[in-house]
Amino acid sequence: MKFEAEVISWLPQLRRYARALTGDRAWADDLVQDTAERALARWAAFRPNSNLRAWLLTILRHLYIDQLRGRREIAVDDESAPWRNLEAPHGEVDGLVLRDLQRALYCLPLEQREVLLLVCVEELTYQEASSALGVPIGTVMSRLSRAREHMRVLLTEGPARTNNPPLKVVRNP
Repeated sequence: MKFEAEVISWLPQLRRYARALTGDRAWADDLVQDTAERALARWAAFRPNSNLRAWLLTILRHLYIDQLRGRREIAVDDESAPWRNLEAPHGEVDGLVLRDLQRALYCLPLEQREVLLLVCVEELTYQEASSALGVPIGTVMSRLSRAREHMRVLLTEGPARTNNPPLKVVRNP
């Protein structure tokens, strides 16, 4: 199979990961397109017999981080969080569970959310996730454990309600 065809075959998984990271369909599509463009432009950097999916997910993650830095977003107002605008399918309990799961996912710190998505959704091994994130395997395991526990708490008890005002989007000049 040609390299281009292999990259194309991974686009649905890249899109799923990008949607889970951003919570925004348009931004996710742009990330996937940028990832494919970068991968195809730098195909010579790919080591044969290595994991193409992990390589593509690494590229996507780096682009995502670069774009976050470019936006200079520090915090998100709870009222404008991406998951607030997503609707559960009408009349379906499963849709409500999915919405609760999605809300809990976006309550996780980014480091925990990335590991949870890569290992549990994209089914990367700890080694592959370690390579994609550029952290030791022990860090992957630790973040995954904390993410799973945090998700358990969020799904059973819900997000902690405080009297603190919600955070606002702050942009650096």
